[in-house]
Amino acid sequence: MYDKPQFAIPEPVRELAERNVEQARTAYNQFVDMARKVQENLSKSQGAMASGAMELQSQMGKFAEENIEASFAFAAELSRARDLKEYLEIQQRHAQKQMNAFAKQAQELGKLLSEAAQKAQPRG
Repeated sequence: MYDKPQFAIPEPVRELAERNVEQARTAYNQFVDMARKVQENLSKSQGAMASGAMELQSQMGKFAEENIEASFAFAAELSRARDLKEYLEIQQRHAQKQMNAFAKQAQELGKLLSEAAQKAQPRG
């Protein structure tokens, strides 16, 4: 038997892949932290916040579905990569796309939370 030569991934390529994963993880963690803060604030509120809470929960559910769909599309696209270069390009595109999506989602959740808080303030 003979040993097949192992394909060594160059250090710069590994570093790029790691940076992409870390950037996506950071964006995702920011989104999750924002969602947790929203849920904490909602659980402390009553009355006028109830309708805002329902809207926020609905939007968060939609965002979760979008993110899960994006993950499935990413995995499917990766499975069709023909070589390492294409694989890394797919990964980089996905990471950038998800960072943008998480930023927009966090912005939308912040807007909805602000609107709900304004509705809950006593009119004087």
